[in-house]
Amino acid sequence: MPAFPFAVIGFDLDGTLLDTARDLGAALNHALVAGGREPVPLTHIRGLIGGGARTMIVRALADQGGGCDAEVDTLFAALIEYYAAHIADHTQPFPGAIDALDELAALGVKLAVVTNKREAMARRLFGALGLSARFFTIIGGDTLGPGRAKPAPDLILELLIRAGPGRAAFVGDTTYDVRAAHAASLPCIAVSFGYCDAPARDLGANAVIDDFAELIPALRRL
Repeated sequence: MPAFPFAVIGFDLDGTLLDTARDLGAALNHALVAGGREPVPLTHIRGLIGGGARTMIVRALADQGGGCDAEVDTLFAALIEYYAAHIADHTQPFPGAIDALDELAALGVKLAVVTNKREAMARRLFGALGLSARFFTIIGGDTLGPGRAKPAPDLILELLIRAGPGRAAFVGDTTYDVRAAHAASLPCIAVSFGYCDAPARDLGANAVIDDFAELIPALRRL
């Protein structure tokens, strides 16, 4: 079999590697209720995720008439406090994710996470799940400072700097991921089972997979 074509694979976190919707939804609703707002039905949570916790709050408030920046700040603080204490109550890797990571590692591929979640929160979550050691780096939405989260390419460009030489690809589930990867001149694979903000096959990714068992064959075809 030909040598594997990639030396580095970066992954988004929420909706790509990990199914975090129940814990994010609980944190969001805790904050909303504490702030005198209505909770969001759990069936709607997946559609609010993507772009970070603050964006999730803004989307939730938009369905209730909107809110000012000060309210968003207050709700954000409450959400983060609750989420930090309940970050892995229900969160689990998507089916097949661990097997795919194992297979990539066996091929000598460096694995990384690039997420719009705060870096400290991402590290806390992977630590709680016992997954931290699988990644040579974890880059969060605040790692490089304000305004540099996906869909800007900055976080993925930072990944390439940390990884050193070698061809890289990115795996995600939203337009934020695809746009950031392509802006950094990386191919991107989209997962259809995530929290896609558009139909998976309309995200503009180089390939779409419906199951992690399809990841490595898809990477070989890129």
